[in-house]
Amino acid sequence: MGLVDEAVAAPAAASATTAPAPAVTISPLPGTPDATPSTQISFLGAPASALHGITVVGSRSGAHSGRLAGYVTEAGASFLPSRGFDEGEQVTVTAVVGSGASRRRIGTSFTIAHLYSLPSEPLPKRAVDSPTDVQSFHSRHDLSPPVVDVTVPATNSSAGDIFITSATGPGQDGPMILEQNGALVWFKPVPTGVNTTDLRVQQYEGKPVLTWWEGQIIDGHGRGDDYIYNSAYEPVATVHAGNGLQADLHEFNLTPQGTALISAYEPIHWSLSPVGGPSDGLLNDCVVQEIDVRTGLVMFEWHALGHIPLSYSYAPVPHLTGAVYDYFHLNSIQPQADGDLLIGARNTWAAYMISTTNGGLVWRLGGKRSSFTLGPGVRFAWEHDAELLPEGNVSIFDDEASPPESNQSRAIVLALNQTEHTATLARQLVHPGRRILTQSQGNAQPLPEDEEFVGWGEVGYASEFSTAGALSFDMHLPPGGSSYRAYRIPWSATPVHAPSVVASAGAGATSVVYASWNGATGVAAWRVFAGRSPKALTAVGQFPRAGFETEMTVPGTLHYLAVQALGPEGQVLGSSGAVER
Repeated sequence: MGLVDEAVAAPAAASATTAPAPAVTISPLPGTPDATPSTQISFLGAPASALHGITVVGSRSGAHSGRLAGYVTEAGASFLPSRGFDEGEQVTVTAVVGSGASRRRIGTSFTIAHLYSLPSEPLPKRAVDSPTDVQSFHSRHDLSPPVVDVTVPATNSSAGDIFITSATGPGQDGPMILEQNGALVWFKPVPTGVNTTDLRVQQYEGKPVLTWWEGQIIDGHGRGDDYIYNSAYEPVATVHAGNGLQADLHEFNLTPQGTALISAYEPIHWSLSPVGGPSDGLLNDCVVQEIDVRTGLVMFEWHALGHIPLSYSYAPVPHLTGAVYDYFHLNSIQPQADGDLLIGARNTWAAYMISTTNGGLVWRLGGKRSSFTLGPGVRFAWEHDAELLPEGNVSIFDDEASPPESNQSRAIVLALNQTEHTATLARQLVHPGRRILTQSQGNAQPLPEDEEFVGWGEVGYASEFSTAGALSFDMHLPPGGSSYRAYRIPWSATPVHAPSVVASAGAGATSVVYASWNGATGVAAWRVFAGRSPKALTAVGQFPRAGFETEMTVPGTLHYLAVQALGPEGQVLGSSGAVER
Protein backbone atom coordinates (compact mmCIF):
# COMPACT_ATOMS: atom_id res chain seq x y z
CA MET A 1 0.00 0.00 0.00
CA GLY A 2 1.41 3.38 -0.93
CA LEU A 3 1.16 6.65 0.92
CA VAL A 4 -2.43 7.84 1.09
CA ASP A 5 -2.83 11.59 0.46
CA GLU A 6 -6.42 12.46 -0.35
CA ALA A 7 -8.53 15.56 0.02
CA VAL A 8 -11.26 15.23 2.66
CA ALA A 9 -14.59 16.90 2.09
CA ALA A 10 -14.62 20.19 4.01
CA PRO A 11 -17.60 21.83 5.69
CA ALA A 12 -19.51 24.15 3.36
CA ALA A 13 -18.65 27.19 5.45
CA ALA A 14 -14.89 26.65 5.21
CA SER A 15 -12.90 29.57 3.85
CA ALA A 16 -11.42 29.15 0.39
CA THR A 17 -8.28 30.95 1.58
CA THR A 18 -7.37 28.32 4.17
CA ALA A 19 -3.64 27.55 3.98
CA PRO A 20 -2.81 24.14 2.50
CA ALA A 21 -2.10 21.36 4.96
CA PRO A 22 1.65 20.68 5.35
CA ALA A 23 3.30 17.68 3.73
CA VAL A 24 3.77 14.83 6.21
CA THR A 25 6.17 11.87 6.11
CA ILE A 26 4.89 8.88 8.05
CA SER A 27 7.24 6.25 9.49
CA PRO A 28 7.42 3.31 9.27
CA LEU A 29 7.48 4.20 5.59
CA PRO A 30 4.93 2.64 3.24
CA GLY A 31 5.86 -0.94 2.39
CA THR A 32 8.38 -1.36 5.21
CA PRO A 33 8.63 -5.18 5.49
CA ASP A 34 10.01 -5.45 9.03
CA ALA A 35 8.88 -2.73 11.43
CA THR A 36 9.35 -3.72 15.05
CA PRO A 37 6.44 -4.89 17.23
CA SER A 38 7.03 -1.90 19.53
CA THR A 39 7.16 0.68 16.76
CA GLN A 40 5.69 4.14 17.18
CA ILE A 41 4.01 5.88 14.26
CA SER A 42 5.95 9.03 13.35
CA PHE A 43 4.29 11.99 11.62
CA LEU A 44 7.01 14.42 10.50
CA GLY A 45 6.03 17.75 8.95
CA ALA A 46 2.88 18.83 10.80
CA PRO A 47 2.41 19.78 14.46
CA ALA A 48 0.41 17.53 16.73
CA SER A 49 -2.43 20.07 16.72
CA ALA A 50 -2.86 19.58 12.95
CA LEU A 51 -3.24 15.79 13.17
CA HIS A 52 -6.72 14.34 13.68
CA GLY A 53 -8.62 11.08 13.45
CA ILE A 54 -5.58 8.79 13.75
CA THR A 55 -6.49 5.13 13.35
CA VAL A 56 -3.98 2.31 13.70
CA VAL A 57 -5.17 -1.22 12.94
CA GLY A 58 -3.23 -4.49 12.96
CA SER A 59 -4.47 -7.31 10.76
CA ARG A 60 -4.30 -9.66 13.77
CA SER A 61 -4.14 -7.42 16.81
CA GLY A 62 -6.98 -5.13 15.75
CA ALA A 63 -7.39 -1.44 16.55
CA HIS A 64 -4.75 0.23 18.70
CA SER A 65 -5.33 3.15 21.02
CA GLY A 66 -2.47 5.39 22.09
CA ARG A 67 -1.33 8.92 22.71
CA LEU A 68 0.22 11.61 20.53
CA ALA A 69 3.54 13.14 21.67
CA GLY A 70 4.94 16.19 19.88
CA TYR A 71 8.53 16.83 18.82
CA VAL A 72 10.54 19.72 20.24
CA THR A 73 12.92 20.37 17.36
CA GLU A 74 10.68 20.14 14.29
CA ALA A 75 6.98 20.09 13.44
CA GLY A 76 5.63 16.62 14.01
CA ALA A 77 4.49 14.07 16.55
CA SER A 78 4.63 10.35 17.27
CA PHE A 79 1.60 8.20 17.96
CA LEU A 80 2.62 5.87 20.79
CA PRO A 81 0.44 2.75 20.79
CA SER A 82 -0.66 1.57 24.21
CA ARG A 83 0.31 -2.03 23.30
CA GLY A 84 2.59 -3.72 20.81
CA PHE A 85 1.84 -5.28 17.45
CA ASP A 86 1.89 -8.99 16.54
CA GLU A 87 4.87 -10.35 14.63
CA GLY A 88 4.08 -10.93 10.97
CA GLU A 89 0.92 -8.84 10.85
CA GLN A 90 0.07 -6.00 8.48
CA VAL A 91 -0.55 -2.60 10.09
CA THR A 92 -2.64 0.11 8.43
CA VAL A 93 -2.48 3.74 9.57
CA THR A 94 -4.75 6.60 8.53
CA ALA A 95 -5.04 10.18 9.77
CA VAL A 96 -6.32 13.58 8.75
CA VAL A 97 -3.93 16.53 8.58
CA GLY A 98 -4.98 20.17 8.43
CA SER A 99 -8.39 21.78 8.79
CA GLY A 100 -11.08 23.37 6.71
CA ALA A 101 -10.76 23.20 2.95
CA SER A 102 -7.14 22.07 3.15
CA ARG A 103 -7.81 18.90 5.12
CA ARG A 104 -6.20 15.77 3.69
CA ARG A 105 -6.29 12.13 4.59
CA ILE A 106 -2.85 10.53 4.88
CA GLY A 107 -1.74 7.03 5.73
CA THR A 108 0.69 4.18 5.41
CA SER A 109 0.84 0.40 5.65
CA PHE A 110 3.71 -1.81 6.80
CA THR A 111 4.53 -5.31 8.05
CA ILE A 112 5.77 -6.30 11.50
CA ALA A 113 9.00 -8.32 11.65
CA HIS A 114 9.70 -11.68 13.22
CA LEU A 115 12.58 -10.58 15.45
CA TYR A 116 15.62 -12.66 16.34
CA SER A 117 17.66 -12.11 19.52
CA LEU A 118 21.39 -12.39 18.97
CA PRO A 119 23.15 -14.49 21.62
CA SER A 120 25.62 -12.74 23.89
CA GLU A 121 29.28 -13.07 23.04
CA PRO A 122 31.87 -14.04 25.68
CA LEU A 123 34.19 -11.33 26.96
CA PRO A 124 37.39 -11.21 24.92
CA LYS A 125 40.54 -12.68 26.43
CA ARG A 126 43.17 -9.98 26.49
CA ALA A 127 46.87 -10.72 26.37
CA VAL A 128 49.11 -9.41 29.13
CA ASP A 129 50.15 -5.90 28.17
CA SER A 130 53.77 -4.95 27.71
CA PRO A 131 54.65 -1.93 29.91
CA THR A 132 56.15 -0.24 26.86
CA ASP A 133 52.72 -0.24 25.15
CA VAL A 134 50.72 1.29 28.01
CA GLN A 135 50.84 4.75 29.58
CA SER A 136 50.79 5.20 33.37
CA PHE A 137 50.55 8.28 35.57
CA HIS A 138 51.42 8.90 39.21
CA SER A 139 48.51 11.32 39.62
CA ARG A 140 45.95 9.12 37.83
CA HIS A 141 46.56 5.47 38.62
CA ASP A 142 43.09 4.68 37.20
CA LEU A 143 44.14 5.61 33.67
CA SER A 144 46.22 3.27 31.51
CA PRO A 145 45.57 4.13 27.86
CA PRO A 146 47.72 2.72 25.08
CA VAL A 147 50.91 4.49 24.03
CA VAL A 148 50.56 6.55 20.87
CA ASP A 149 53.61 6.69 18.62
CA VAL A 150 53.89 9.79 16.40
CA THR A 151 56.35 9.00 13.59
CA VAL A 152 55.75 12.11 11.43
CA PRO A 153 55.19 15.25 13.56
CA ALA A 154 52.34 17.53 12.54
CA THR A 155 53.14 20.92 11.06
CA ASN A 156 49.62 22.38 11.00
CA SER A 157 48.81 23.29 14.60
CA SER A 158 45.57 25.06 13.62
CA ALA A 159 43.93 21.77 12.62
CA GLY A 160 43.38 20.95 16.30
CA ASP A 161 43.57 17.89 18.49
CA ILE A 162 43.25 14.24 17.47
CA PHE A 163 40.19 12.18 18.39
CA ILE A 164 40.25 8.38 18.45
CA THR A 165 38.66 5.48 20.32
CA SER A 166 41.24 2.94 21.41
CA ALA A 167 40.10 -0.67 21.18
CA THR A 168 41.29 -4.29 20.99
CA GLY A 169 44.96 -3.61 21.76
CA PRO A 170 47.12 -2.99 24.82
CA GLY A 171 45.87 -0.75 27.61
CA GLN A 172 42.35 0.27 28.51
CA ASP A 173 39.73 0.83 25.85
CA GLY A 174 37.92 4.15 25.60
CA PRO A 175 37.63 7.51 23.88
CA MET A 176 40.87 9.53 23.70
CA ILE A 177 41.82 13.08 22.77
CA LEU A 178 45.47 13.66 21.86
CA GLU A 179 47.68 16.63 21.18
CA GLN A 180 49.33 16.72 17.78
CA ASN A 181 52.53 15.31 19.36
CA GLY A 182 50.58 12.31 20.67
CA ALA A 183 50.41 13.49 24.29
CA LEU A 184 47.19 12.60 26.05
CA VAL A 185 44.60 15.34 26.59
CA TRP A 186 41.60 13.31 27.77
CA PHE A 187 40.80 9.66 28.31
CA LYS A 188 37.66 7.91 29.56
CA PRO A 189 38.29 4.22 30.24
CA VAL A 190 35.41 1.79 29.77
CA PRO A 191 34.91 -1.62 31.43
CA THR A 192 36.11 -4.82 29.82
CA GLY A 193 33.64 -5.93 27.17
CA VAL A 194 32.43 -2.39 26.50
CA ASN A 195 33.49 -0.63 23.30
CA THR A 196 33.44 2.97 22.11
CA THR A 197 33.53 4.41 18.60
CA ASP A 198 33.31 7.67 16.67
CA LEU A 199 34.59 10.22 19.21
CA ARG A 200 34.45 13.71 17.71
CA VAL A 201 33.35 17.30 18.22
CA GLN A 202 29.88 18.27 17.00
CA GLN A 203 27.49 21.15 17.61
CA TYR A 204 24.43 20.79 19.82
CA GLU A 205 22.14 23.71 20.58
CA GLY A 206 24.78 26.08 19.21
CA LYS A 207 27.65 24.83 21.38
CA PRO A 208 30.57 22.47 20.71
CA VAL A 209 30.12 19.08 22.35
CA LEU A 210 31.89 15.74 22.47
CA THR A 211 29.94 12.82 21.03
CA TRP A 212 30.59 9.08 20.83
CA TRP A 213 28.91 5.68 20.80
CA GLU A 214 29.33 3.23 23.68
CA GLY A 215 28.12 -0.35 24.10
CA GLN A 216 28.81 -3.94 23.13
CA ILE A 217 29.77 -5.19 19.68
CA ILE A 218 27.97 -8.40 18.71
CA ASP A 219 28.37 -10.05 15.32
CA GLY A 220 29.97 -6.95 13.81
CA HIS A 221 27.50 -4.31 14.92
CA GLY A 222 26.79 -2.35 18.07
CA ARG A 223 24.15 -2.57 20.74
CA GLY A 224 24.46 0.52 22.90
CA ASP A 225 23.75 4.24 23.17
CA ASP A 226 25.10 7.55 21.89
CA TYR A 227 26.48 10.17 24.29
CA ILE A 228 26.75 13.96 24.26
CA TYR A 229 29.12 15.72 26.71
CA ASN A 230 29.82 19.43 27.07
CA SER A 231 33.23 21.14 27.22
CA ALA A 232 33.35 20.59 31.00
CA TYR A 233 32.98 16.81 30.36
CA GLU A 234 29.51 16.78 31.87
CA PRO A 235 26.78 14.62 30.29
CA VAL A 236 24.31 16.66 28.27
CA ALA A 237 22.17 13.91 26.75
CA THR A 238 22.10 10.20 26.04
CA VAL A 239 20.49 9.25 22.74
CA HIS A 240 18.77 5.88 22.62
CA ALA A 241 17.51 4.19 19.50
CA GLY A 242 13.75 3.98 19.35
CA ASN A 243 11.15 1.35 18.54
CA GLY A 244 12.81 -1.39 20.58
CA LEU A 245 16.16 -1.20 18.79
CA GLN A 246 19.59 -0.31 20.15
CA ALA A 247 21.97 2.27 18.73
CA ASP A 248 24.64 0.83 16.46
CA LEU A 249 28.32 1.78 16.59
CA HIS A 250 28.64 3.07 13.03
CA GLU A 251 27.02 6.51 13.00
CA PHE A 252 25.87 9.27 15.34
CA ASN A 253 25.35 12.55 13.49
CA LEU A 254 23.82 15.62 15.14
CA THR A 255 21.88 18.07 12.96
CA PRO A 256 21.61 21.86 13.39
CA GLN A 257 17.95 21.37 14.34
CA GLY A 258 18.89 19.40 17.45
CA THR A 259 18.07 15.96 16.12
CA ALA A 260 20.34 12.92 15.85
CA LEU A 261 20.75 10.60 12.89
CA ILE A 262 21.75 7.17 14.11
CA SER A 263 22.18 3.68 12.73
CA ALA A 264 20.62 0.56 14.21
CA TYR A 265 20.77 -3.11 13.24
CA GLU A 266 17.64 -5.27 13.39
CA PRO A 267 18.15 -9.08 13.44
CA ILE A 268 15.10 -10.80 11.95
CA HIS A 269 13.90 -14.14 10.65
CA TRP A 270 13.84 -13.87 6.86
CA SER A 271 13.84 -16.17 3.85
CA LEU A 272 17.21 -16.13 2.08
CA SER A 273 16.03 -18.47 -0.69
CA PRO A 274 16.01 -15.68 -3.34
CA VAL A 275 19.82 -15.52 -2.99
CA GLY A 276 20.40 -19.25 -2.57
CA GLY A 277 20.18 -19.40 1.20
CA PRO A 278 17.80 -21.17 3.58
CA SER A 279 14.12 -20.24 3.59
CA ASP A 280 14.24 -20.05 7.39
CA GLY A 281 17.30 -17.79 7.43
CA LEU A 282 18.40 -14.98 9.72
CA LEU A 283 19.08 -11.48 8.46
CA ASN A 284 20.49 -8.21 9.81
CA ASP A 285 18.41 -5.38 8.41
CA CYS A 286 19.92 -1.90 8.71
CA VAL A 287 17.84 0.98 10.01
CA VAL A 288 18.31 4.76 9.89
CA GLN A 289 16.51 6.73 12.59
CA GLU A 290 16.22 10.45 13.18
CA ILE A 291 15.74 11.04 16.90
CA ASP A 292 14.39 14.16 18.57
CA VAL A 293 17.16 14.40 21.17
CA ARG A 294 15.20 16.22 23.86
CA THR A 295 12.19 13.89 23.78
CA GLY A 296 13.80 10.66 22.51
CA LEU A 297 11.01 10.23 19.95
CA VAL A 298 11.64 8.69 16.52
CA MET A 299 10.90 11.29 13.84
CA PHE A 300 11.88 9.27 10.75
CA GLU A 301 12.81 5.65 10.11
CA TRP A 302 14.22 3.96 7.01
CA HIS A 303 14.85 0.23 6.55
CA ALA A 304 17.35 -0.98 3.94
CA LEU A 305 15.30 -4.13 3.32
CA GLY A 306 12.41 -2.01 2.06
CA HIS A 307 14.54 -0.42 -0.67
CA ILE A 308 17.69 -2.47 -1.41
CA PRO A 309 17.31 -6.07 -2.68
CA LEU A 310 19.32 -8.88 -1.10
CA SER A 311 20.77 -9.60 -4.52
CA TYR A 312 22.72 -6.30 -4.41
CA SER A 313 25.01 -7.66 -1.68
CA TYR A 314 28.56 -8.91 -2.22
CA ALA A 315 28.62 -10.66 1.17
CA PRO A 316 28.52 -14.46 0.92
CA VAL A 317 25.20 -15.98 1.92
CA PRO A 318 25.52 -18.11 5.09
CA HIS A 319 24.19 -21.65 5.15
CA LEU A 320 25.04 -22.63 8.73
CA THR A 321 22.22 -22.77 11.25
CA GLY A 322 22.23 -19.66 13.43
CA ALA A 323 24.41 -17.61 11.07
CA VAL A 324 23.05 -14.13 10.44
CA TYR A 325 23.30 -12.64 6.95
CA ASP A 326 24.73 -9.11 7.13
CA TYR A 327 23.74 -8.22 3.60
CA PHE A 328 23.92 -4.41 3.79
CA HIS A 329 26.14 -3.25 6.69
CA LEU A 330 25.21 0.42 6.98
CA ASN A 331 28.18 2.46 8.23
CA SER A 332 27.61 6.15 7.50
CA ILE A 333 24.74 8.66 7.38
CA GLN A 334 25.21 12.24 6.22
CA PRO A 335 22.31 14.74 6.18
CA GLN A 336 22.03 17.04 3.17
CA ALA A 337 20.86 20.65 2.99
CA ASP A 338 17.68 19.61 1.15
CA GLY A 339 16.81 17.01 3.79
CA ASP A 340 17.97 13.95 1.87
CA LEU A 341 20.47 11.52 3.40
CA LEU A 342 23.65 10.05 1.93
CA ILE A 343 24.27 6.62 3.40
CA GLY A 344 27.12 4.16 2.90
CA ALA A 345 26.81 0.38 2.88
CA ARG A 346 29.94 -1.75 3.13
CA ASN A 347 28.50 -5.04 1.89
CA THR A 348 26.82 -3.67 -1.24
CA TRP A 349 29.93 -1.64 -2.18
CA ALA A 350 27.76 1.43 -2.67
CA ALA A 351 26.61 4.81 -1.40
CA TYR A 352 22.97 5.82 -1.71
CA MET A 353 21.21 9.17 -1.68
CA ILE A 354 17.82 8.55 -0.11
CA SER A 355 14.80 10.81 0.03
CA THR A 356 13.38 11.51 3.47
CA THR A 357 10.03 12.27 1.84
CA ASN A 358 9.32 8.68 0.81
CA GLY A 359 12.53 6.73 1.50
CA GLY A 360 13.18 6.14 -2.18
CA LEU A 361 16.61 6.14 -3.81
CA VAL A 362 17.58 9.41 -5.49
CA TRP A 363 20.77 7.81 -6.85
CA ARG A 364 23.24 4.96 -6.31
CA LEU A 365 27.02 5.29 -6.49
CA GLY A 366 28.96 2.07 -7.01
CA GLY A 367 27.84 -1.47 -6.39
CA LYS A 368 25.20 -3.10 -8.54
CA ARG A 369 23.06 -0.92 -10.82
CA SER A 370 25.02 2.25 -10.12
CA SER A 371 23.36 5.46 -11.32
CA PHE A 372 26.82 6.63 -12.42
CA THR A 373 29.21 5.08 -14.91
CA LEU A 374 32.42 4.49 -12.97
CA GLY A 375 35.62 5.76 -14.56
CA PRO A 376 39.10 4.19 -14.24
CA GLY A 377 40.15 3.61 -10.63
CA VAL A 378 36.75 4.46 -9.18
CA ARG A 379 35.48 1.00 -8.25
CA PHE A 380 35.54 0.57 -4.45
CA ALA A 381 34.87 -2.39 -2.17
CA TRP A 382 33.91 -2.98 1.49
CA GLU A 383 34.09 0.81 1.95
CA HIS A 384 33.28 3.14 4.87
CA ASP A 385 32.40 6.79 5.50
CA ALA A 386 30.74 8.12 2.35
CA GLU A 387 30.44 11.92 2.50
CA LEU A 388 29.24 14.50 0.00
CA LEU A 389 31.71 17.40 -0.07
CA PRO A 390 30.67 21.05 -0.51
CA GLU A 391 31.73 21.14 -4.18
CA GLY A 392 29.58 18.07 -4.96
CA ASN A 393 32.31 15.42 -4.93
CA VAL A 394 32.04 12.32 -2.75
CA SER A 395 34.73 11.23 -0.28
CA ILE A 396 35.03 7.52 0.59
CA PHE A 397 37.39 5.37 2.66
CA ASP A 398 37.95 2.36 0.43
CA ASP A 399 38.90 -0.60 2.62
CA GLU A 400 39.25 -3.13 -0.25
CA ALA A 401 38.94 -5.99 2.30
CA SER A 402 37.58 -8.33 3.61
CA PRO A 403 37.99 -10.55 1.71
CA PRO A 404 40.71 -8.68 -0.20
CA GLU A 405 39.76 -7.13 -3.53
CA SER A 406 43.04 -5.21 -3.82
CA ASN A 407 46.36 -5.03 -1.99
CA GLN A 408 45.94 -1.61 -0.38
CA SER A 409 43.28 0.50 1.34
CA ARG A 410 42.90 4.10 0.22
CA ALA A 411 40.99 7.34 0.73
CA ILE A 412 39.38 8.54 -2.49
CA VAL A 413 37.46 11.57 -3.74
CA LEU A 414 35.09 10.97 -6.64
CA ALA A 415 33.90 13.74 -8.96
CA LEU A 416 30.23 13.25 -9.86
CA ASN A 417 28.77 14.61 -13.06
CA GLN A 418 25.03 14.65 -12.39
CA THR A 419 24.26 15.56 -16.02
CA GLU A 420 26.37 12.89 -17.71
CA HIS A 421 25.91 10.44 -14.80
CA THR A 422 29.62 9.68 -14.53
CA ALA A 423 31.98 9.29 -11.57
CA THR A 424 35.70 9.94 -12.05
CA LEU A 425 38.62 9.60 -9.67
CA ALA A 426 39.62 13.10 -8.49
CA ARG A 427 42.01 12.11 -5.69
CA GLN A 428 43.53 8.99 -4.18
CA LEU A 429 45.55 8.76 -0.96
CA VAL A 430 47.47 5.67 0.12
CA HIS A 431 49.94 5.34 2.97
CA PRO A 432 53.38 6.02 1.47
CA GLY A 433 55.47 4.19 4.06
CA ARG A 434 53.39 1.14 4.78
CA ARG A 435 51.12 -1.01 2.62
CA ILE A 436 47.91 -0.86 4.64
CA LEU A 437 45.05 -3.21 3.83
CA THR A 438 42.57 -2.76 6.65
CA GLN A 439 39.91 -5.39 7.15
CA SER A 440 37.34 -3.01 8.60
CA GLN A 441 36.55 0.54 9.77
CA GLY A 442 38.26 3.73 8.59
CA ASN A 443 37.36 7.28 7.52
CA ALA A 444 38.57 10.31 5.60
CA GLN A 445 38.08 13.83 6.97
CA PRO A 446 38.57 16.93 4.80
CA LEU A 447 40.60 19.63 6.56
CA PRO A 448 40.96 23.33 5.68
CA GLU A 449 43.16 24.25 2.71
CA ASP A 450 42.48 20.92 0.93
CA GLU A 451 44.37 18.84 3.47
CA GLU A 452 42.91 15.50 4.54
CA PHE A 453 43.01 13.41 7.71
CA VAL A 454 42.68 9.64 7.31
CA GLY A 455 41.87 7.07 9.98
CA TRP A 456 42.99 3.64 8.82
CA GLY A 457 40.53 1.77 11.04
CA GLU A 458 41.44 -1.68 12.24
CA VAL A 459 45.22 -1.26 11.88
CA GLY A 460 45.31 1.65 14.36
CA TYR A 461 47.01 4.25 12.13
CA ALA A 462 45.99 7.88 11.51
CA SER A 463 47.61 10.12 8.90
CA GLU A 464 47.37 13.64 7.57
CA PHE A 465 48.06 14.56 3.95
CA SER A 466 48.96 17.94 2.48
CA THR A 467 47.25 19.54 -0.48
CA ALA A 468 49.87 17.92 -2.71
CA GLY A 469 49.20 14.49 -1.17
CA ALA A 470 52.38 14.35 0.91
CA LEU A 471 52.30 12.74 4.35
CA SER A 472 52.31 15.61 6.86
CA PHE A 473 51.45 13.66 10.04
CA ASP A 474 51.46 10.00 11.00
CA MET A 475 50.74 8.12 14.23
CA HIS A 476 49.79 4.64 15.29
CA LEU A 477 48.60 2.64 18.28
CA PRO A 478 50.55 -0.41 19.51
CA PRO A 479 50.16 -3.66 17.54
CA GLY A 480 46.63 -4.98 17.92
CA GLY A 481 45.16 -1.56 18.63
CA SER A 482 42.48 -0.01 16.47
CA SER A 483 40.21 3.03 16.23
CA TYR A 484 36.94 2.90 14.28
CA ARG A 485 37.47 6.44 12.97
CA ALA A 486 40.01 9.22 13.61
CA TYR A 487 39.48 12.97 13.44
CA ARG A 488 41.46 16.17 13.85
CA ILE A 489 39.34 19.01 15.28
CA PRO A 490 39.95 22.14 17.37
CA TRP A 491 38.73 21.63 20.96
CA SER A 492 38.74 23.84 24.05
CA ALA A 493 37.69 22.43 27.40
CA THR A 494 37.90 23.11 31.12
CA PRO A 495 36.85 20.08 33.17
CA VAL A 496 34.31 20.49 35.94
CA HIS A 497 36.44 18.27 38.17
CA ALA A 498 39.56 19.56 39.93
CA PRO A 499 43.15 18.84 38.88
CA SER A 500 44.81 15.75 40.33
CA VAL A 501 48.01 15.86 42.35
CA VAL A 502 50.22 13.47 44.30
CA ALA A 503 53.51 14.15 46.08
CA SER A 504 56.39 12.10 47.40
CA ALA A 505 59.81 12.65 48.99
CA GLY A 506 62.52 13.71 46.60
CA ALA A 507 66.28 13.64 46.87
CA GLY A 508 67.55 15.47 49.92
CA ALA A 509 65.28 18.17 51.31
CA THR A 510 62.89 18.25 48.36
CA SER A 511 59.46 17.02 47.40
CA VAL A 512 58.36 15.67 44.01
CA VAL A 513 54.91 16.73 42.82
CA TYR A 514 52.96 15.17 39.94
CA ALA A 515 50.01 17.12 38.55
CA SER A 516 47.50 16.43 35.78
CA TRP A 517 44.03 17.56 34.74
CA ASN A 518 42.26 15.02 32.55
CA GLY A 519 40.68 16.85 29.61
CA ALA A 520 42.00 20.37 30.21
CA THR A 521 43.22 22.08 27.03
CA GLY A 522 44.33 25.52 28.22
CA VAL A 523 46.91 24.74 30.91
CA ALA A 524 50.25 26.45 30.29
CA ALA A 525 51.87 26.09 33.72
CA TRP A 526 51.45 24.73 37.24
CA ARG A 527 51.92 26.66 40.49
CA VAL A 528 52.82 24.53 43.49
CA PHE A 529 51.84 25.33 47.08
CA ALA A 530 53.19 23.69 50.23
CA GLY A 531 52.84 23.99 53.98
CA ARG A 532 52.59 22.21 57.33
CA SER A 533 48.79 22.42 57.28
CA PRO A 534 46.30 22.06 54.41
CA LYS A 535 44.92 25.46 55.46
CA ALA A 536 48.29 27.21 55.50
CA LEU A 537 49.91 26.77 52.09
CA THR A 538 52.27 29.16 50.32
CA ALA A 539 53.58 29.18 46.77
CA VAL A 540 56.91 27.38 46.42
CA GLY A 541 57.37 27.18 42.66
CA GLN A 542 55.91 27.52 39.17
CA PHE A 543 56.62 25.13 36.30
CA PRO A 544 55.65 24.94 32.60
CA ARG A 545 53.20 22.19 31.72
CA ALA A 546 54.96 19.13 30.27
CA GLY A 547 52.38 16.83 28.70
CA PHE A 548 49.44 15.13 30.36
CA GLU A 549 51.29 14.82 33.68
CA THR A 550 53.93 17.31 34.83
CA GLU A 551 56.63 16.26 37.28
CA MET A 552 57.93 19.08 39.53
CA THR A 553 60.60 19.10 42.23
CA VAL A 554 60.20 21.74 44.93
CA PRO A 555 62.41 22.57 47.91
CA GLY A 556 61.36 21.53 51.39
CA THR A 557 59.80 18.53 53.05
CA LEU A 558 56.54 20.12 54.14
CA HIS A 559 53.64 17.78 54.75
CA TYR A 560 50.90 19.19 52.48
CA LEU A 561 50.98 20.27 48.85
CA ALA A 562 48.49 21.55 46.27
CA VAL A 563 48.59 22.93 42.72
CA GLN A 564 46.94 25.57 40.58
CA ALA A 565 46.53 25.15 36.82
CA LEU A 566 47.47 28.37 35.06
CA GLY A 567 46.48 29.63 31.62
CA PRO A 568 48.74 31.35 29.07
CA GLU A 569 48.25 34.75 30.77
CA GLY A 570 48.88 33.36 34.24
CA GLN A 571 45.16 33.19 35.06
CA VAL A 572 44.04 30.45 37.46
CA LEU A 573 42.00 27.83 35.59
CA GLY A 574 41.57 25.37 38.44
CA SER A 575 42.94 24.31 41.81
CA SER A 576 43.48 20.95 43.42
CA GLY A 577 42.78 20.06 46.98
CA ALA A 578 45.69 19.70 49.38
CA VAL A 579 47.33 16.29 49.55
CA GLU A 580 49.64 14.87 52.18
CA ARG A 581 53.13 14.00 51.00
